[in-house]
Amino acid sequence: MVFSTSKRTLIIEASIVVGGILVIWSILMFTYGTINPFYVVASSSMVPALEVDDLLVISAHRPFQEVHIGDIIVYNRPSDHNRVIVHRIISVLDEEPWTLRAKGDANPASIPGTDFPITEEEYLGTVVHVIPDVGIIPKLIQPPVNYIIIAGVVGYIIIKQIKSHKKNKPTDGQNN
Repeated sequence: MVFSTSKRTLIIEASIVVGGILVIWSILMFTYGTINPFYVVASSSMVPALEVDDLLVISAHRPFQEVHIGDIIVYNRPSDHNRVIVHRIISVLDEEPWTLRAKGDANPASIPGTDFPITEEEYLGTVVHVIPDVGIIPKLIQPPVNYIIIAGVVGYIIIKQIKSHKKNKPTDGQNN
């Protein structure tokens, strides 16, 4: 299959964008030791330490057995693993196997099945950075907004290529 110069350029530019995103994401995964190092605070259970729409950066490099009372961790809800929770560790329930209890700072008590028992299986990582209010951006670029943005970027690249192709195309009457 033979591609025209403009199609080849379009493919190269799209490959560079996709490749760049993959490289950046790979570096982040390696740096923080987790597939997804970013989480957005969705509830007020950790106020005042964390506010709704704060962007959290977590690291999974710290082994679960080294998590201490007072650390804020991100974990899957123990009862059914269908929600990600961000709460502070308040006690060690057992040392064999290492089992923790957490609680939201603004909550009156720990919630069974949500805050305990947390084992290594539920642990996703420890909060290492909090970026206030930036979490609104990922919320805004959820479907269908993200599809509109992607379509806009792809459309821009295509239009740029068409204009570039027309600009470089000889007009009738010119000798090649």
